[in-house]
Amino acid sequence: MPVSNTDIVERIARVIAGRIVSSNADGSDPSAGDVVDRVWPDYRPDALSILRTLREPDEAMAAVGDTAVWERMVEAALAREDAPAL
Repeated sequence: MPVSNTDIVERIARVIAGRIVSSNADGSDPSAGDVVDRVWPDYRPDALSILRTLREPDEAMAAVGDTAVWERMVEAALAREDAPAL
């Protein structure tokens, strides 16, 4: 499986920002890339809320995977957010 070089919180925040501003979703900007690059940090709190919700897999997810591994992966992403900046 490919592994992203971009932090999961940033990726989620960028998706939210894209949905807000892009005409391909709910927005009106037909070329929203530059706007998304600029505003995605504003959506970090939303992304973190989504990630916190995902800590607990649903029944379908649990049926096909290791729930302990899933929880550790999500907790690792959240812990990175709590770590002090260097």
